[in-house]
Amino acid sequence: MTDAHTHLAHTAELDARTRAAAKALLHDVFEGDMTEEDWDHALGGVHALVWEGDELIGHASVVQRQMLHAGRPLRCGYVEGVGVRADRRGRGHGAAMMTALERIVRTAYDLGALSASEDAAAFYAARGWHLWQGPSAVLSPTGLHPTKEEDGAIYVLQASVPLDLTGQLACDWRSGDVW
Repeated sequence: MTDAHTHLAHTAELDARTRAAAKALLHDVFEGDMTEEDWDHALGGVHALVWEGDELIGHASVVQRQMLHAGRPLRCGYVEGVGVRADRRGRGHGAAMMTALERIVRTAYDLGALSASEDAAAFYAARGWHLWQGPSAVLSPTGLHPTKEEDGAIYVLQASVPLDLTGQLACDWRSGDVW
């Protein structure tokens, strides 16, 4: 058993050292496949941070986005930047972070959503996240465009609005990866 603890904080509450540690951690977790845009996507919401002493070993965040589904806009708690240091995995840190963020999603948003890697899909499914079975799209500056390359990777968490998992789900536009 470690002395690890999970702390929640809004981006505005993170000092420069903590932000730098989180960014470095995610860069390591994603083995260099984390762009500046990816990091930017993880900012502006609530962060779940796992600390062992003064060392950051886990990060996840939930940010607000807008989704379109069944003809209506929905307030979405979108999960970003989920990662645990490689030598600390399998100890429940990811679950602790997600438990904290899922509580926020269920109480503050119409639904939760995330784009999962193949390696992480089973983790989210076991927590009650559902694979989106319908087509995905993005509402871009030039209109609604399918995002077929994301189909099969988008997971949603039911919150206050009933969802038709076979319908279309469209996200708002952002630079970089839209999902």
